[in-house]
Amino acid sequence: MIAPSILSADFARLKEEADAVPGADWLHVDVMDGHFVPNLTLGLPVVEALERATAIPLDCHLMINDPDRWAPGYAEAGSRNVTVHAEAAHDPRGVARDIRAAGALAGLSVKPRTALEDWVEVLRDYDTLLVMSVEPGFGGQKFMPEVLDKVRTARRLVDTGHLNVIVEIDGGISRDTIEQAAEAGVDCFVAGSAVYGADDPERAVEALREQAVRASAHLEQG
Repeated sequence: MIAPSILSADFARLKEEADAVPGADWLHVDVMDGHFVPNLTLGLPVVEALERATAIPLDCHLMINDPDRWAPGYAEAGSRNVTVHAEAAHDPRGVARDIRAAGALAGLSVKPRTALEDWVEVLRDYDTLLVMSVEPGFGGQKFMPEVLDKVRTARRLVDTGHLNVIVEIDGGISRDTIEQAAEAGVDCFVAGSAVYGADDPERAVEALREQAVRASAHLEQG
């Protein structure tokens, strides 16, 4: 799965930017509040407008304080997946239940320095795991390959039936990094500048998918 990130898109032309990636599986929406991360992007009114403007399922990544309070609203707006940060949630199991009850998949994200082992039991209540491969808050950062150990651990837990989550990665995903992420076991790849910085975003999505599929096939054969 490829999820272009509108953090790298033109915020003045979000409908057109969504239309530019018709083959995307999800459209990744980074919600930042200027508190949990040192940047401010967009909020629920923009997500509601984007939901009306595109048929691509929205993948909302909430980099905000108090996601327990705000996350269900993004699910009620029609988002396919709503992800909260392990480091910000007061009651991670409770917010997962609330997101699901509001009609969306529930995602849990962990920062690069957050140990996955501390959250394995909590992840039983979630549908997606978002591994951050950069420090959250800004686009265009360099990929941190050391987080792939967390991806490999998550992949093993999924493959052995201990977890049932989509393994997603976000940060620095490009033509140069997607294969190593795929080989580690990622299911869904968030890509910002690699898509919206390309001359042809639609083709960029398909090129990334082709690379990921090849790498995943190599992993299965190995």
